[in-house]
Amino acid sequence: MQRSSQCVRNAVVSCQRLLRRICPGAVLGATAVWCLMVWLELGVLVAQQQPVASVASGMHQMRGKHGMVVSASRPASEVGRKVIQDGGNAVDAAVSVALALAVTWPEAGNLGGGGFMMVHPGDERPAVCVDYRETAPAAATKTMFGPRDGRHTHKIVGVPGTVRGLALAHQKFGTLPWKRLVQPAARLAAEGFTVDRHLAGSLNGVLRSRSVRAGERFAELRRVYGKPGGENWRAGDRLVLPDLAVTLTQIAEEGADVFYRGRPAAQLVAEMQRGDGLITAADLHGYQARVRAPIRGVFRGYQVLGPPPPSSGGICITQALHLLEAAELKQYGRYSREAVHLLAETSRRIFCDRARHLGDADFVPIPARLTDPAYARELLRQMSRQRATASEALAPDISLAGESESTTHFSVVDGAGMAVSNTYTLEASWGARIVVKGAGFLLNNEMGDFNWVPGETNRRGRIGTKANLIEPGKRMLSSQSPVIVTRGGRAVLVAGSPGGRTIINTVIGILVNTLEYEMSLPEAVDAPRMHHQWFPDQLILEADSQRHSPELVAELKAMGHAVRLRRQQGSVHAIQINPDTGALHGVADRRRGGHAAGF
Repeated sequence: MQRSSQCVRNAVVSCQRLLRRICPGAVLGATAVWCLMVWLELGVLVAQQQPVASVASGMHQMRGKHGMVVSASRPASEVGRKVIQDGGNAVDAAVSVALALAVTWPEAGNLGGGGFMMVHPGDERPAVCVDYRETAPAAATKTMFGPRDGRHTHKIVGVPGTVRGLALAHQKFGTLPWKRLVQPAARLAAEGFTVDRHLAGSLNGVLRSRSVRAGERFAELRRVYGKPGGENWRAGDRLVLPDLAVTLTQIAEEGADVFYRGRPAAQLVAEMQRGDGLITAADLHGYQARVRAPIRGVFRGYQVLGPPPPSSGGICITQALHLLEAAELKQYGRYSREAVHLLAETSRRIFCDRARHLGDADFVPIPARLTDPAYARELLRQMSRQRATASEALAPDISLAGESESTTHFSVVDGAGMAVSNTYTLEASWGARIVVKGAGFLLNNEMGDFNWVPGETNRRGRIGTKANLIEPGKRMLSSQSPVIVTRGGRAVLVAGSPGGRTIINTVIGILVNTLEYEMSLPEAVDAPRMHHQWFPDQLILEADSQRHSPELVAELKAMGHAVRLRRQQGSVHAIQINPDTGALHGVADRRRGGHAAGF
C-alpha cells in the first residue's frame, strides 16, 4: 500500500511537470487528475507491485508449443508472449512488440520510422506483406540533397509509416482490441524500465556525439534521453519516457489516425517548421500503408516468401537462391573456398541488378525476369568458379547511397500456425536524432536511402541510378528482408535481421545454413557471415579463426577477391516450426543480444 501511494505521488508530479510544458497556465489539479486516471487505466498501480521491467538480454533460445516471440528486447518479447497467452494471435502480438520496441529499443524501434511486415495467416488466406515504408514529402525533389548534406537534419525525414502499418495489419488480421495492444508500450514508457549494457552504451554513444552535445536541434533528444545531471547511463539505471507515454496513450485511446491527424501530427509538423523540414499536415494526412503480394521463390522444395519492392530483399534473396540451387552449392563444404566464392559472386550480381533495376514499383517498372530461375541459370553460366569477377565488368553502361545498419527485426508465431516476420527502422541508429518536442518520439532519416546524386555511381558504393531517385510520394529502396519459409502450406521458418545492405546476405546465409546444409537453428544463427554488395568491390567476412581461417582468406585473395574482416554482421531473430508437431524453437542472436519468449 505504501508503494502504491508513492506511485500515485510520482504520477501526479510527473503529470504536473509534463502539463506545465504542454499546457502553460492550465488548472493543474484537474489536468493532473485526468492524467492520473489514464495512468490508472494503463495499470500503473497494479504493475508497480511487480518487478521493474528489464531490457537485459535474457534467453537466447526457448522452446514452446503455443506461441513464440523473438526480438532484440526482453520486455518487448515478454509483452508479445503475454498477448498470445491472453488469446491474441501473432499479428496482435507483433503490434504490441513493435510499439514496445519504440520504448525499450529506441535506436531502431519506432513510431517515427517505417518497415515491412510479412504475415502468413496459417489458414486458407494468402500470405501478404504489409508495406509501411516511409515516403518522400510532396515538396521533395531529385536534387534537394548534395554530397555534403548532413544525415541528421529535419530535411532528411521521410513521412513516417509505422503507426499506419501496424494499424493496417491489425485491421486485416488482429483479434484483440487495438487499445489492449498499445497499452503495454504506454505502460513501459510511463513506469520506466531498467536498461542493460547495450542500451546504456547506445544512449551514451548518441548523447556524447559532438553534434548532439552542441546542436540546438538535438536539445529535445538531450532532454528526453539525457540522464539527470549529465552523467553517463549505466546498466541498471531507470529510464522513464513520460512524453512518449502520453503519445502512446493517445494512440491507444483514439486509434492510429491520431498520429496522422491529431495532436502528435500537429507536434510533428511544428517540429518540421522549427528546423526547415519538408513534412506538412497534408503529407501526414495522405500517408497510406499498403498490403502487397509477397515475392515467392522456391529453394530445395521450400517456398521462401519475402517483401516486394520498395524492399529489395524479396527479389534479391529469390534470385540468389535460384542461382545457388542451380550451382549445386551443397557439393562444396560450407566454409570451403568454392562455397564462399560462389556466395560472393552471387551477391555481386544480385546487388548489381538491385542498383540497376529496383525501386518503388509504384514509380518504376521492375523486370519480372529477375526472379525467373532461367535468368539465374544465365547468370551462373557467366560466372567463373575459379576467379572473382571485376565488379565494373558487370555494368559497363552504369556511370558509377549508403544504408545504415541500425534496424531491428522480430519474429512471432502463435499456436494456430500464424507467422509474422517484421523488420522496421529509423534508418541510422537513432534516426535523425531529432525527438518531436513534447511528443517524445524520434524521427527517421530515411530520405538518405534514396539515390541523392542522379547519374553518379562510384567505386565507394554511392549509387545514382534512376530507379531509386527522389520523387514526391515515392518510397525509398530498402534492404529489409523479413522472410517466412513454408512447406506444404505451413510456415516452418521465420527470420530476419538488421544490418542495412548486409541484411540480404545475412538472411541468405540463414536460409542456406538451414535449408541447404541442414544446420540446427542455433548453429545457423551463430555461424559466421559474409557480404558483398557489388561496390565497393570487397568481400567482407566475419572474423572467425576456425571457419573463416587465415588459409581460407589467403585462398580467396588468390582467386582475386579483396577480403576484409569485420567483427560482426547483423542480428538474426528467428523461429523454427516443426511441421509435424507444431513445436516452436525461438533463437535470438548473441551478436547484439535479444530474447526469446515462448510457452
